[in-house]
Amino acid sequence: MKLPVTEKFLLDVYDYAEKLDETLTIFSYRKMKEYCCPSFHKLKKQYERKQTKQQFSQLIYRLKKNGYIKIKNLEQNDGIVLTKKGTEKVLKAKLKTKNNKKRPDGKWQMIIFDIPEKKRYSRNLLRKKLLLLKYKMLQRSIWICPYDVQKETEFILRKNLLDSYVKLFLIEEIEI
Repeated sequence: MKLPVTEKFLLDVYDYAEKLDETLTIFSYRKMKEYCCPSFHKLKKQYERKQTKQQFSQLIYRLKKNGYIKIKNLEQNDGIVLTKKGTEKVLKAKLKTKNNKKRPDGKWQMIIFDIPEKKRYSRNLLRKKLLLLKYKMLQRSIWICPYDVQKETEFILRKNLLDSYVKLFLIEEIEI
């Protein structure tokens, strides 16, 4: 699946950050010396070659305007900081491009949850993310998936502090 330029750029920035440090999402942007971050400098040059400098600036402007990144002054240089919204966009893009493989053991991943009404927003967010992971709904609070997405599911649950409301199962077969 081909991603839009904004998602591709955010995904590349995020992947670069993961190589440096999983918690680091700050990069030198302007006046960057090649010896500081050669990989990111190379990435920037690739984007500038594909598009004109004006288009690259417009891309940065749109990402900033939509709240995916912030430009901050870091050690006398401007830097890009991925916001929470930007990180969410990256994770969605990663899930879109991921080639899901069925579990080799033939089992299905099942998630059952009972999230209180006062956490309605989190509950609806979980449902949206389960759809992105290609889960299928059996009931509003019971979802199944034939793909190996256990790590991604656990990450989403921990990130949204929902693990106490959810049970994960591996099941042999489903009769509908």
